[in-house]
Amino acid sequence: MPGKPDSGEPDSGEPDYSVRRLRRDRLILAGLVALFLVGAIGVASGTDWHAILGQIARLSVVQVAILLGLSAINYFLRGLRWHFLVQSLGLHPRFLGNLIHFLGGFAMSVTPGRVGELVRIRWLARDSGVSVAHAAPVVLGDRAADLVAMALLLGGALCFASLPIRGAVPVAILAFVGAVVVTQPTLAQGAVSIAYRLFGRHGARLFARARTAARRLSRFTHARVFVPALLCGLVGWSAEALAFHLLLGWFGAPVSFATALAIFIFATLAGGLTGAPGGLGGAEAAMVALLALGGAPFGTAVAATVLIRATTLWFAVAIGILAFPLAERGTIRGTR
Repeated sequence: MPGKPDSGEPDSGEPDYSVRRLRRDRLILAGLVALFLVGAIGVASGTDWHAILGQIARLSVVQVAILLGLSAINYFLRGLRWHFLVQSLGLHPRFLGNLIHFLGGFAMSVTPGRVGELVRIRWLARDSGVSVAHAAPVVLGDRAADLVAMALLLGGALCFASLPIRGAVPVAILAFVGAVVVTQPTLAQGAVSIAYRLFGRHGARLFARARTAARRLSRFTHARVFVPALLCGLVGWSAEALAFHLLLGWFGAPVSFATALAIFIFATLAGGLTGAPGGLGGAEAAMVALLALGGAPFGTAVAATVLIRATTLWFAVAIGILAFPLAERGTIRGTR
């Protein structure tokens, strides 16, 4: 592999994970979770929470396994996409190592500041023997493929969904435009320059690294790279939407797959736009509101939202917690 063996000491390009920053992130996360719990208590006070729990409890082990299995398909395919992007930059060649990097990042899905993506870059850089700046474009390519896939799925679902979702078209367009920007080196560098002029007078070094990463994005625009990456996203997110569709049917609120897909993708994107880690709060609120607007009983909407988030977001966090030590041990020992 290129570069010198990992000495175990952080290089100058790595993020500084100080104790103070870790404490700050934990406090922010604790505040977000507290707000989420307050909201949940408010919902519970306005509906029959025992009936909601009873509805969830009536699902069989097989049904829960199907939901988790469909989520696992999404994570595997997105991990495969991560591997494609890593290989396109000539970095870490082993699929299992790249998959563990990707899954391990899920452990920090609900931490502030996209720490999960930063730690994936750290692992990739160490295992490949390159700088963080050299590995950073993989995250941009991964985000772009996700945005394009979700924009296409949302746009297609809206054509057949029985529920009109106000604001869905602008969200889909925004996701697609964002994906185009971060995959076109010239546009990405221009966006970084604008951001620097607006906000970055005291972060020149960070923006210089961002421009360097943007110049390497051309590797991802080739059809042989981006098409498989896009297909992984399309199939993966469709699998989770299928789980949502099945769940609604099991709860006695059957909707078409197109409608379930539109609600699920829109809520996921809307949650991301709030800036909250993992879309906490925003995604749940959008999902409950749209289901209720579509005629589902409020208790059913809440039950379906709670369970689908448990079997998608929180299932991913659980997988990440299991994979994190493997990824961290690999980077510390410098394994290839």
